Amino acid sequence: MRHGKKVNHLGRTDSHRKAMLGNMATSLILHKRITTTLAKAKALRVYVEPILTKAKSDTTHSRRIVFSYLQDKDAVTILFREIAEKIASRPGGYTRIIKMENRLGDNAEMALIELVDYNTVYGTDTAKTEKKSTRRRGGAGKAKAAAPAAKAEAAPVAEEVVEVAPVAETHVAEAPVVEETPAAEEAPEAPTASAENEENAEKGE
Repeated sequence: MRHGKKVNHLGRTDSHRKAMLGNMATSLILHKRITTTLAKAKALRVYVEPILTKAKSDTTHSRRIVFSYLQDKDAVTILFREIAEKIASRPGGYTRIIKMENRLGDNAEMALIELVDYNTVYGTDTAKTEKKSTRRRGGAGKAKAAAPAAKAEAAPVAEEVVEVAPVAETHVAEAPVVEETPAAEEAPEAPTASAENEENAEKGE
């Protein structure tokens, strides 16, 4: 019985399974991402990540062990030269599995497995945006600190408007004084009478 044995045989014999996973690991190292079924992708992740960890120490012994799994000189060279430099600071978790639409023929669950450090979407671009977001947060704090000062500046303006309003009221109160213009109109009439007297005096002469 298979109680407690969680290894997915993938419907293959042991030798067939190891050969298939070795070929898939080689393709993943060469192309940086491959598309396969979800079950194979999960089995490949368990198979290839110890190999990537072994590639961090570039020694003859580690190269021979990795070659025994991959059986491909080009893949071993790329792994120790290029990939090992990128994953040097990463403590595990070198691969990412992304689920895709089911396969049309047999409706099998498909997935994309890729090396994390070779994805431009989730790589350095997100780190840059995070830095920008932290800078924006700092700027937002300054804006909040400047907001009370802006409110304090706006308050005197409101007071000035209130002070201007009584001045307008005083003009309205002076309106009755403006209605006394008939007296001002009568003032010009006096000169006209004196002018007539002067004319009569001239005629009397």
